[in-house]
Formats: sequence, structure tokens, C-alpha cells
Amino acid sequence: MLAAGVLAAVATAASAATGVVAGLLVDRVDRRTVSVVSDLLATASIAALPIVDVLWGLDMTWFLTLAVVGAVVRVPGMTAQETLLPALARLGPAGPGRLDRLVATRETVGNTLLPAGPGLGGLLVAGLGLTPALLLATAATSLLAALTTLLLDPRSGRVPERGRAATGAGGAVRRAGADPWTSWRFLARNRLVLGATLITAMLIAVISSLQSTLMPAHFTAQDLPALTGLTLSAIAAGSIAGSALYAATAGRVSRRTWFVIGMAGLTVGFAGVGSLASPWLVLAGAALVGLTNAPAAAILGVLTIEATPDAMRGRVLGAQNTVMLAAPALTSAPLAAVAAVAGLPVAGALLAGLAAVTAIVALAAPAFRSLDAPARAMPIPESAIGVVGAGPSRPDTDPARRCRADDVPGNQARHPTDVQTPAPP
Repeated sequence: MLAAGVLAAVATAASAATGVVAGLLVDRVDRRTVSVVSDLLATASIAALPIVDVLWGLDMTWFLTLAVVGAVVRVPGMTAQETLLPALARLGPAGPGRLDRLVATRETVGNTLLPAGPGLGGLLVAGLGLTPALLLATAATSLLAALTTLLLDPRSGRVPERGRAATGAGGAVRRAGADPWTSWRFLARNRLVLGATLITAMLIAVISSLQSTLMPAHFTAQDLPALTGLTLSAIAAGSIAGSALYAATAGRVSRRTWFVIGMAGLTVGFAGVGSLASPWLVLAGAALVGLTNAPAAAILGVLTIEATPDAMRGRVLGAQNTVMLAAPALTSAPLAAVAAVAGLPVAGALLAGLAAVTAIVALAAPAFRSLDAPARAMPIPESAIGVVGAGPSRPDTDPARRCRADDVPGNQARHPTDVQTPAPP
């Protein structure tokens, strides 16, 4: 157990650290290529385990080394895949809610496969046993992901011309050093992106604490350990239903309506779970958390895509991924300490309170009051797109400075130099 915990902690830390710089690669190299190469390297990192075992013998050092390698190579691929989605939406037929439907469909598929993974793993263990064939079968899933990405339209991976490496070796080095800070400055100064990042991170943190700390401890204390898995399945089932429902209604039900439903449902759901009153109330609350979190998460993802210029989308999403990966550490250990000192009911109430405060702040924040309103123009930072040593460029004629409205489906009528940021009421 200790070894597994250390392995997970090291891999997570490596992923979070890589997220800081992964966006640099995604904003300079064809994003479809980055995704494919990342999956191929992930395949190699898993397939290397049985090879190392045969040649030198696996020990904790090898496990940690290959876990770090796998975590590092996956992060650029994850970021690249997120940047491919708006490009695919733009290349497809235009229509209201298209990007929302694509994001919600991705969430639906992900929410379906996530709980299916452990079950499939169990079947593989039962069928293949703890043999090298099991690891090779796992590696084959990453290989399949790479082959699937190759089926995407090659145009979806193109990066903006000025998003590529700066002219000259010295300029490229200086810009590579400055670009990570550019993405963090953009994230900090754009109220919509900052709000979406913080709200999503907080929801990830409380749901992670619910799954990994509160539910296992509660049902173990009640001598009902099997209900822990059932509670996690209830969250997964609710998430599948919620994301599918949002995908089906995108463009017909306003984002603000879904956002209010999502925040209200999360508050009620966490209140039921945090009460720890009865197993059935906890299960119902968990299902409601999943059902209402899925549309809210999809909306926050769409808003971030629309508000971020394509030229720096990889860097901003990379910075976001760093925050998301680090978020569970903010709540899991403190919640465990509260549970140990004050008891599980107090820990449950604390978790429900955190969810309620997050929802109230999200609903009251000015940036989230007009989610379907026309966007207001916001200039793209020169440091985000400019070439070092190239001198200033005219924002109305330089195509690299344009965050075109037609980058986002349904926004073709807006001014070509606008960056999509909802206006305050």
C-alpha cells in the first residue's frame, strides 16, 4: 500500500510539473502529431516494464522511473488533445451549440470509460494473470489511442503561424523562457478563465476527497465496505447521464440555466453525502453530484476554450492542468486530519460546506452571470504571440494577432480581432 501511494504521488507530481511547460510544445508543434507521439511514448513506457524485468529485474526504482516517464510524456498529449477539440468543431458544420455538444460528448465517453477501466482490468487479470501479457495489453490501449488520433483531419493539428518557434536561436530561447509566465499572466488577468480554473479545481478537489477519503472511511466504519464502490458507481452513472443530457440540449437550453442547475445540484448533493445520515441518502447525493457536476464542468471547459486565443491555447490549458492536478492535495490531507481529530460527521459537513461556498461564489461571480452574452474584445498580449526581434505588428492586418471569431462555432458574425470573453452585465 505504501509503495502504491508513493508511486501515485510521484507520478502526480511529475504530471503537475510537466503541465507548466507542456503547453510550450503544443503551441509550437503540430498538435495532432504531439498527441500521437505522446501516446506512442506512453506505449513504450508501459511495454518497457516486462523488458526491464527480464533484463535487470523490476524493483521500486525502476517502477518509479518508468512511472515518471509515463506521467511526463502523457501530459503534452493530454494538452494537445484538448486543443484539437475546438479545431475539430471549427472544421465541422457550423451551428449553435456545436462546441458544447462536442465537449459534452467527450465528457460522456470519458465518464463511461473511467468506471469501465477497473472492470476491464479485473477481466484482464482473470484472463491473463499477473504476466507480461497483462502489461502488453495495457500498452496496446495507448497504441490504439495513437492510431485513432491519426484518423482525425490533419488540419485540426495546425498551430497558428506566430505560435511557432521564434526566429533565431537566441530569440527562441528567450521566448521559451518567457512564454510560461505569459500563460500564467493571461490566466490570472482574464476573469472568465481564472474563475473557470479556480471553480473547476475546487470541484475536483472536493469530489476527489469524497471518493478517496470520506466514503471509504465512512463505509468501512459502518462495516459496509462494498458500498464504497457502489457510491463511486453512482457518481459515475450520474456523470454519464448529466453529460449526455447536456449534449442533447446544447443550443436549446442556455448555459446560464445549466450552470445554475449544476451549482444548485452540487450543493444539495454534497449536503446529502456530507450528512452521512443513511447509506441510501449518501448514494442518492452521490448520484446527484455526478449528474449536476457533468454539465457544469462541460460549460466551464467550453468557456475556457472560447476565451483563450488559439495561439496560446496550449500554454493556458497546460497551466490549467497543473492547477487541476495539484488541487486534490489541498483538501485530501486536511480532510483526513479533520476526520481523525473531530470525526467523520464533521469532515462530511466540512466537505459539504466547501462545495456550497464554491457554488455560491460561482453563481455570484460577475464573470459567470452572462454566459450566453456576446463576447467583448480583449487584446492578445504581444508577448503571447509576437516574435522576438520582429518588431511590432499591426493588429488589424497581422493574421497572427487575430483570435478570429470563427475559431469558435456559432460566432462567425463577430469582429475578427475579438477574443471571446463574456461581457459583464
